[in-house]
Amino acid sequence: MTFSITTWNINSVRLRMPIVEQFIVRHQPDILCLQEIKCQEPEFPLAPLKALGYEHIIIHGQKGYHGVAIASKVPLLEDHRQNYCNVGDARHISAIFERGSRRIRLHNFYVPAGGDEPDRTINPKFGHKLDFLEEMKALKADMPGVSSILVGDLNIAPLEHDVWSHKQLLKIVSHTPVETEGMKDVIAKGGWLDLMRQHTPEPEKIYTWWSYRAKDWEAANKGRRLDHIWSSPDLGPFLANIEVLKEARGWNQPSDHVPVTATFKF
Repeated sequence: MTFSITTWNINSVRLRMPIVEQFIVRHQPDILCLQEIKCQEPEFPLAPLKALGYEHIIIHGQKGYHGVAIASKVPLLEDHRQNYCNVGDARHISAIFERGSRRIRLHNFYVPAGGDEPDRTINPKFGHKLDFLEEMKALKADMPGVSSILVGDLNIAPLEHDVWSHKQLLKIVSHTPVETEGMKDVIAKGGWLDLMRQHTPEPEKIYTWWSYRAKDWEAANKGRRLDHIWSSPDLGPFLANIEVLKEARGWNQPSDHVPVTATFKF
């Protein structure tokens, strides 16, 4: 039995609902995790998702900014939101779903971008990002009787081949050493498996984000892997495929991120 989960920073779900529907009709993931939905929970477009078969939806919304949601064809148990850094941002939501005899906890994250200057002494946004990462180190992949999957826009490209130019981006937020080492520490301390790099090892490049600032994003191809799919190690052998839908960056009114889908064969 195959089962698929998509993560996508949609950069305003109400504005981009037409391309969300377009994606769903073509690709039909079993679970769709969205970040940066930019709306409060009563404003979230439930009706079109339910019409497409996503009857189970949990939302952690916020006025104007941030926000995460999980839309699922299978029942979702629980609705847990963690208040990272205790500032009240809507940056995390999790639930449990079942596949056969397996219980799997799914985490959906939107890690702070961190601003432009990689120095917490002059840029509080960067300090917030580093503090958020520090708190994530306590999140464990292995839990008694429950497997884990973690997805989301983590706003860090941790490996050399996760960016278009390792040397040129070492002082650019999302690829600075303090961020990349911090994320590697989150993975190591939590016992997580980077499924995207299991499927596509280095040195092959993987990008999931292309800046709006590029006049011709496709020709320049200055991408970064900011979106991630991790799991507890026990799920690694069941991974069948990872698809990064680069073409979505060229759709009408696109997000600067593209959908990333993991397919499992349980």
